[in-house]
Amino acid sequence: MTQATTQSQQRGIQVSESALRHVKLLQERQGKDLYLRVGVRQGGCSGMSYMMDFEEPSKITAQDEVFDYDGFKIVCDRKSLLYLYGLMLDYSDAMIGGGFQFTNPNATQTCGCGKSFGV
Repeated sequence: MTQATTQSQQRGIQVSESALRHVKLLQERQGKDLYLRVGVRQGGCSGMSYMMDFEEPSKITAQDEVFDYDGFKIVCDRKSLLYLYGLMLDYSDAMIGGGFQFTNPNATQTCGCGKSFGV
């Protein structure tokens, strides 16, 4: 088990080494010190969809949980965290089916695309 995964298990969201490496690369391309915001919103094939985007540290509020993964910060609002607790964020560079993958133990159904779920 990697250091990043060990730390994230204690915080409710797990992040694989490949996902952490890839988001750090994407962050470097932005040229700023940004956090990765992970959350959910209404919509998608199964009722709720995952969202990820970079966030300026100044936009973090008291309603957010901030997790440190070897110096890289991931933020999730508390409401989303109710649906994402235990989530495993992974990344694959496979030609078919590659990209970020979400394994959510709270999902009772998932869409074939892997980007939406129901609870």
